[in-house]
Amino acid sequence: MTKAQKATNQGQFLLRRKLTVEGLGENQWDDFIQELNHHPCVDFAERKPGNRLHITYDGTHWYIDELVALIKAHGGRLKAGWWAGRKLAWYQFTDDNVRANAKHEPFCCSKIPPMKRK
Repeated sequence: MTKAQKATNQGQFLLRRKLTVEGLGENQWDDFIQELNHHPCVDFAERKPGNRLHITYDGTHWYIDELVALIKAHGGRLKAGWWAGRKLAWYQFTDDNVRANAKHEPFCCSKIPPMKRK
């Protein structure tokens, strides 16, 4: 199932995440997915078999820590384990990188880079 991107999201900064969420019942999953799909920064969210959450969001305005907080607010938790922790750390790193790249103002290669003001 594919959904068109929301008009407000910047395509180059969309991040796709796959997380395993535990502790949510069927009704909680339905409410959670509906809330995510109505969030202004989330492009698309869906539940896959095995309680897997597939979500695409705008990395310039939203990040993985806010998603984890929202999961906890609904009574769920991320799957525990070494690999899940490693993947979460990678997601946090790439979210920070995307936000930094979105704020970066490019300059021409043949010019001197802009100087930082003190």
